[in-house]
Amino acid sequence: MKNLLYILFFLLPIFGFTQTFTPNEQLKIDSFITNTQNITTHDTTKIRNYLELTSIYYLRHPDSAIYFCEKAKIIAEKINDQDGLINSYGWLGYLTQQMGNIKGALEYTHKSLKLIENSDKTREIAILLNNIGYIYSEQGEFKEAISYFNKGLKAQFKINDTSGIATSYNNLGLIFDKQRHTQKALEYYKKSLVLRKQINDKKGIARCMSNIGSIYRKQGNLDTALTYYQKSLAIDNETFNKPGQTVNYFQIALIHLKKDEIADALLNAEKSFAIANELKFPDEISMSSKLLSEIYEKQGRGKEALKMFKLHIAMRDSIHNESTQKATAQQQAKYEYEKQKVLDDAEYEKLITIEQEAKAKQKIITYSITGSLGLVVVFLIFVFNRLQITRKQKAVIEIQKTVVEKAHSELEEKNKEITDSITYAKRIQNAILPSTKTVKEYLPNNFILYLPKDIIAGDFYWMEAVSFIANEEQPVPKSRKVKQSANNEKITSSESFHSQNRNDVILFAAADCTGHGVPGAMVSVVCNNALNRAVREYGLTIPAEILNKTRELVIQEFEKSNEDVKDGMDISLCSLKLSESYAMLQYAGANNPLWVIRNRELIEHKGDKQPIGKVDNPQPFTTHTLDLQQGDTFYIFTDGFADQFGGQKGKKFMYKP
Repeated sequence: MKNLLYILFFLLPIFGFTQTFTPNEQLKIDSFITNTQNITTHDTTKIRNYLELTSIYYLRHPDSAIYFCEKAKIIAEKINDQDGLINSYGWLGYLTQQMGNIKGALEYTHKSLKLIENSDKTREIAILLNNIGYIYSEQGEFKEAISYFNKGLKAQFKINDTSGIATSYNNLGLIFDKQRHTQKALEYYKKSLVLRKQINDKKGIARCMSNIGSIYRKQGNLDTALTYYQKSLAIDNETFNKPGQTVNYFQIALIHLKKDEIADALLNAEKSFAIANELKFPDEISMSSKLLSEIYEKQGRGKEALKMFKLHIAMRDSIHNESTQKATAQQQAKYEYEKQKVLDDAEYEKLITIEQEAKAKQKIITYSITGSLGLVVVFLIFVFNRLQITRKQKAVIEIQKTVVEKAHSELEEKNKEITDSITYAKRIQNAILPSTKTVKEYLPNNFILYLPKDIIAGDFYWMEAVSFIANEEQPVPKSRKVKQSANNEKITSSESFHSQNRNDVILFAAADCTGHGVPGAMVSVVCNNALNRAVREYGLTIPAEILNKTRELVIQEFEKSNEDVKDGMDISLCSLKLSESYAMLQYAGANNPLWVIRNRELIEHKGDKQPIGKVDNPQPFTTHTLDLQQGDTFYIFTDGFADQFGGQKGKKFMYKP
């Protein structure tokens, strides 16, 4: 028995199903089925999905493949989808042939060829010709089969279709094999195998090896034949090709029987018969049942041998009965007649169409001229009317324009006055900020990122340097009060401590006041003043004490109003003490943290969860003390940077990635 490669141009990659398919392939099957059940899916998409499901099921579940293909055919006929009809007819031709319905196979395949033969789809036409040749070869009509195979081969060479040429070589090899020209058959099989290996067509390689094995078996070279069959079976098992499996199990069983290896012959014959029954392939059922009959007879199992022989006869008669062969000839004649009739009808319709087109053109010209003149008249009326309306509208627009320009001029003047005032306020606000020179003097390795949202802002940075002078009295400006600290050291202002023997304390902060723009700037003045008073008037240098006093001063200022003002600020405040032997940083915060980078690690010190301002149940602020190490970097900041909106989704930047 031989395996003729009956291929279809619309075959898609073989996907998996049930336990033999990979999870990825199963997902694709589920996707196809979901698409076909979705009422919103377009009909052409449903046709494509049903055909893809057909290509998956046809080897292992031909009944299901026929069901899906019929679904595709019904939709294609309903919407007159030519590609869908070509593919579904071709598939049904293949599937019905495999199920033993030769008449149906010829009918469907000729329908597919009839639709496509006048197109430029040379490859598809070649494959359909090849498929028709296959059907004739299965009926023993070798002359017709060779004719169709050669027609297909000619088309395949025209488009350099390596896969198609390999298929045609294999099919011609089968014809010569059936005619007992074994050496010529072997030549064509080997030509096909070379091309299959070039394009790495595993299934094609398997079929060629199986056919070559059959030639060697007939020539009596059983060991070489068995080697080819086993190689072919290995590929079929790898690709889950059940039709190939049943063929190779049959051939291997036949060789074992010839070598009188009954047990091995029975094992492989039963496997071939089981798969053939599962696929409902009549050829393979006939051959494998006949082989099992011979094996059972050798084993003395007469009843089982007779049962298998009867099944073989029934399948053989189904395939080769006289009515089937007549159907082939009748279908061929019907196709040739319909083909000629279509040509004659097409010529007549062409003449009728030319005459009708000439009359239609004359009518179109007449109607076009009349319609054009009518449109010109309508257009002139419309233009005259629009000119009248436009004149009236223009007069109204001129009056409105004058009013708007006057209002705009007044608005620009007011806006300029407001902007000038705010710009001048910015100069005042900048004056209360520490100068760049002062900051660099006390904190040389620093940077300040200060980008107000508006011209003036509620955020500000603050700095004050004080010096503790031991065992020495020096004059202090009258404008500065002097306080005594707990260790009897004097705290003096930053203007005079450079010339003194002192231990410097550098106070600096980043503050965020309530509000933005003008309101925020006004609050910042109150809060900045409160910080200065806490240090300069009350002599405080410990951050928590400074914040406590600042809160008290801010509340005092706002309580002068008759309204309940709860404005204030969030702040990070640091005190830095430096000497030749140590560096100590103290920190206190109102909602805002301190970040320290040490050895490439971020250490966060969180402030107290309360602002500088009027709150319910206020608590004293907490001072955090840190002994700094060489290479430490510390940062204080407001929420301005973290609250910036941006990015593709327009979200806040935030503190964490």
